[in-house]
Amino acid sequence: MTIETTQTGIVLIIALMFLVSLITRFGGSFLMERIPLNRRVESFINTMASSVLIAIVVPMAVAGDLGARVALATTVAVMLASGRALPSIAAGVVAAGLTRYLIG
Repeated sequence: MTIETTQTGIVLIIALMFLVSLITRFGGSFLMERIPLNRRVESFINTMASSVLIAIVVPMAVAGDLGARVALATTVAVMLASGRALPSIAAGVVAAGLTRYLIG
């Protein structure tokens, strides 16, 4: 399936992404309402979150440019120092931006 990148096509793509996101979010909530939360399920959820994060970070560390690697290192360093995710992410974004600006 292909969608032309006209104005109508772009609106259609955004609408489809919105619909998929909405179904995914509500579907997850709907599904988790029906599954009893025990230790095994909680362990699975925690492991799944870590594996998704690793699946995003590893390709960036291997194939990313210098800005991506500096962002990753900065995020890890701030996370280890502060233990807080939001400042770590912000520091990584700033580090990537500065690196790419300075290197050109």
